[in-house]
Amino acid sequence: METEAQQIQPRNDIKRGVFFIICSAFFFALMAVFVKLAGNIHFMQKAFFRNVVAFMIALGGTIKDVRLNGRQAIVIPKGALVFLFLRAIAGSVGVFGNFYAIDRILLADATILNKMGPFFTILFCYIILKEKIKPVPLVCIIIAFLGSILIVKPSFDFSRMIPTLAAFMGGIGAGLAYASIRKLSYLGCNGKIIILFFSAFSMLLSVPYLVTSFNPMTWQQTLFLCCAGGCAAGGQFSVTAAYYHAPANKISIYEYSQVVFSALFGFIFFVQIPDWLSITGYLIIISMAILNYIYSHKKQENNQ
Repeated sequence: METEAQQIQPRNDIKRGVFFIICSAFFFALMAVFVKLAGNIHFMQKAFFRNVVAFMIALGGTIKDVRLNGRQAIVIPKGALVFLFLRAIAGSVGVFGNFYAIDRILLADATILNKMGPFFTILFCYIILKEKIKPVPLVCIIIAFLGSILIVKPSFDFSRMIPTLAAFMGGIGAGLAYASIRKLSYLGCNGKIIILFFSAFSMLLSVPYLVTSFNPMTWQQTLFLCCAGGCAAGGQFSVTAAYYHAPANKISIYEYSQVVFSALFGFIFFVQIPDWLSITGYLIIISMAILNYIYSHKKQENNQ
C-alpha cells in the first residue's frame, strides 16, 4: 500500500501557474501605485486596508464553500497549521517591508528587491520540501543577490539604506511565504483558507498601531487604499493559485513581469526614472532568473 505522503502529490499545471503568476504581477504592481497615491499615511495603516479587503473577499468565498460543501471546506489538514502560521508571519514581513519601501524609494526599486522572493522561494522549497537545488540555480541565486546590492547601494547614510533593506527583507519574507503555500498545496489545504488566515493574522499585527496612532484620512485616500486592497486581493488569490498549481522552479521567472509593470506605472504616475546602478541591478537579477528558467526547462527535457 502507498503511504499517505506518497498519495498526496503536488499539482503540476504549468500553463495555469504561469497565467496566475502574470495576473498576480499586474495586480501587485497596480496595488503599489494605489499605496503610493494614498500619500502620507503610516505603512502599518496602509497594510491594514490592504489586508482587510482581501480578508472580506476570502471570507465571502469561504462562506460560499461551506454552504456548498459543508464543514469539510474549512477543515485544516493534519500538519498544515504550522505552515499556515509560517505563511502568515513571512507574508506579513513581506507586506510591511514592501509598503515601507514603496513610500520612500522608486517603485521599480521596491519591486525588484521584493522580486528577490522567487530566489528565496527556491531556497526555502529546498529546506521545507526537499526540492533539490542544482549548481546552476545556486550560482544564479548568488549572482542575483550581488545584483541586488547595486540597488540597495550600501552606505553609511542609513536613512537611505533602511527603505531598500526593508524591501529586500520583504523579498525574503515573500519567498518563505510562497514556499509555505507550496507545502500547503501538498497537504491539500483550501486556498481560500490560506488567504483568510494570512489576512486575519496580518490585520491583527496592525491593530496596536491603529488603536494608538490612527491617521485621519480624506475620502480620496480611503478610496485609494480600498483600490489597493482590491488589487492586493487579486494578486493574493492569483499568486496562491499559481504556487498551488505549479512548482516554484517552473513559474517563478514570470514574477519578474511585475518589474516591467512597476517601471511603466512608476513613469506614468510618478515620472520616476531609475539610475544606471539600479538598472544594472535589474538586468543582473532578471538575467539570472531567465538563466535559471532556461536551465530548469532543459533539465526537465533531458529527464523525459
